[in-house]
Amino acid sequence: MPVIDLAQTGLRELNAALHSQGSGTNETLWEVLNPRGSHAVAVGVNAPIAVEIKGSVGYYCAGMNREASVTVYGSAGPGVAENMMSGEVRVKGDASQYAGATGKGGLLIIEGNASSRCGISMKGIDIVVRGSIGHMSAFMAQAGHLVVCGDAGDALGDSIYEAKLFVRGAVKSLGADCIEKEMRGEHLHALQALLNRAGIVDVKASDFKRYGSARKLYNFSVDHADAYG
Repeated sequence: MPVIDLAQTGLRELNAALHSQGSGTNETLWEVLNPRGSHAVAVGVNAPIAVEIKGSVGYYCAGMNREASVTVYGSAGPGVAENMMSGEVRVKGDASQYAGATGKGGLLIIEGNASSRCGISMKGIDIVVRGSIGHMSAFMAQAGHLVVCGDAGDALGDSIYEAKLFVRGAVKSLGADCIEKEMRGEHLHALQALLNRAGIVDVKASDFKRYGSARKLYNFSVDHADAYG
């Protein structure tokens, strides 16, 4: 198992080594020590490897992740798993702003809380937050699932498209064109599967409410002109 100590090795060297891994690599488990809030740790990994980061990280950790499994044993700064394509990213602590932004696939798990704009413009990623999320989360979310076991801040799902939002706790307010929707059997099944994948076994899918698009902003209507501001 390669062990990279960022107190002794540069971040560029670490990322270059991770980028050199292919689908047939024998070095499938990497350990990163002393990240000390470094930015862009394990960004752009494109191989079925596991990367364990022993500490907190800064901006854009595991951004553009593809195939890899990245675990942060600490908290993450803004943009963790930004533009993620596939694989799994797990943050053991809290995550700052726009976690999972523009993500196209894969699973992001935040075991603590997430700050504002969690899942902004998500395009297929699945995000599971064990705690609560901040304001403007899932803004313009196009596809995928956002699961929140705690509470959600102001303007949840503002200008949302077809992403599905599940919140167990209180929602401070809904954004433009976002409404509470019926929780049908297929939604309970999909939600329970996501909770199982995230390793969350102490809550039930039936405890959640579902939110999504009212589909009134797809085309301009003068009757809803106030909502476009």
